[in-house]
Amino acid sequence: MSLPYMNKLTKSLSLLVVLGLSVFQMTLAQDTTTESASPSPEEKEKEEKPTGQVLDKIIAKVDNYIILESDLQKAYLEASSQAQQGFEIPSRCQVFESLLINKMMMAKSEIDSVIVSEAEVIIQTDQRFNMVLQQFGGDEEMLIENYGKTGDQLKNEIQDAVKEQLVVGKMQGVITQDLQVSPNDVRKFYSSIPKDSLPFFSSEVVVGQIVKKPEVSQSEKDKVYKKLAEIKEKILSGESDFAAMARQYSQDPGSGPQGGDLGFFKRGELAPEYEATAFALKQGEISDPVESMFGFHMIQLLERRGNTFNTRHILMIPTPSEEDLVKAEQFLDSLRQQIIDEKIPFAKAAKENSDDRETSDAGGFFTDPATGSNRLTSRTLEDPILFFTLDSMEIGDITPTVRFDDVDPRNGRSEPGVRILFYKARYPAHRANIADDYEKLKAAAKRKKEEDILANWFVLAKEEVFIDIDPNYDKCEVLKDK
Repeated sequence: MSLPYMNKLTKSLSLLVVLGLSVFQMTLAQDTTTESASPSPEEKEKEEKPTGQVLDKIIAKVDNYIILESDLQKAYLEASSQAQQGFEIPSRCQVFESLLINKMMMAKSEIDSVIVSEAEVIIQTDQRFNMVLQQFGGDEEMLIENYGKTGDQLKNEIQDAVKEQLVVGKMQGVITQDLQVSPNDVRKFYSSIPKDSLPFFSSEVVVGQIVKKPEVSQSEKDKVYKKLAEIKEKILSGESDFAAMARQYSQDPGSGPQGGDLGFFKRGELAPEYEATAFALKQGEISDPVESMFGFHMIQLLERRGNTFNTRHILMIPTPSEEDLVKAEQFLDSLRQQIIDEKIPFAKAAKENSDDRETSDAGGFFTDPATGSNRLTSRTLEDPILFFTLDSMEIGDITPTVRFDDVDPRNGRSEPGVRILFYKARYPAHRANIADDYEKLKAAAKRKKEEDILANWFVLAKEEVFIDIDPNYDKCEVLKDK
């Protein structure tokens, strides 16, 4: 929701939500199509418009943190692209100000001892890297060919962006931790919007799902266990080494190409079964296969320092058989019939039986992450298969059981699953009103209060850190009290 009366600093603060790690994805795309040639004076005059030209010049310093001209260019292009998704097009000064606030939060986090764990950064970095790698079918050589950078180089770039995003998010949480939004706040916020400025919402739908992930049979697990045991024999006999076997067989896309190396972790940061096994090993010893929620691991302890340990592993994930999938389908077929016969409400059935935690906690219904509302537009209904399925359904319909590929958000890996879909309601396009759009307005009121708190924080924080801005950006007046 873009409101015309938002002040300049508030608009810049709201960009903190928009300018996330998607900027890094744009960085990768630009690296394959642009060169760092020096622009001519004529080209510099045209710089106000978005271009693919990446310029490396420090335009701002905040304590030990810097902003490059190329950072601003990439962020500006990303924020501008969001305008096609319902966001107001920002100015370059607003984007610059949002980047400056990010760096201020990084600097202030050191002063205020607001930190994020190294393990959290590593885990999210691996997830982001795996998403990039999967665009090339998991082939790192193809990734290097396209980007001219090794996997380690790309990981380092992603890690810097991940750490900044996590620290900024944590700082925002600390700054706004006492924020509350009451129904009266929502009403006041709604009343403050000029009637001719109320947003117009496109048609929306309410749709739910119940997902069943097939339980892998013991026979399939035994196959994986046996394969890992055979790999261990080859390593112990000297026929091969651990790193080579990890690169060949491990299904962990993050550590597999690195010979299985995970690096140092503290006690409590990895799966309990994995840690218990690792701490029971002697240095250099290789474990028997051990099962965790991620699959089966064969672990080698490389080093232990007090409560931290360095290991490598080979991960193999058992896959469900056709028989396992059929059992899951039969379970959902029976549950669907109970819902149709009104023996159990859909929401109760989803909460008690769905294996998709993101939707089961909401009674099976998909929600808009920005507002928490279960009313979705075509923009927030991201699954194209879901979109076209609804097109052939009537309100109140529940689909027969269908198979689909379920992506695990922890590792980006696609897993087979089955589900039923419930088309509960459809709302026509309309002008925003408090009766139909309370959750959206509540989310907007909360964002407005967050922005006011952050604006006040900005005024005080800028006096506590060293800030140096390139004279070319004095026109943005980012340090001027708004």
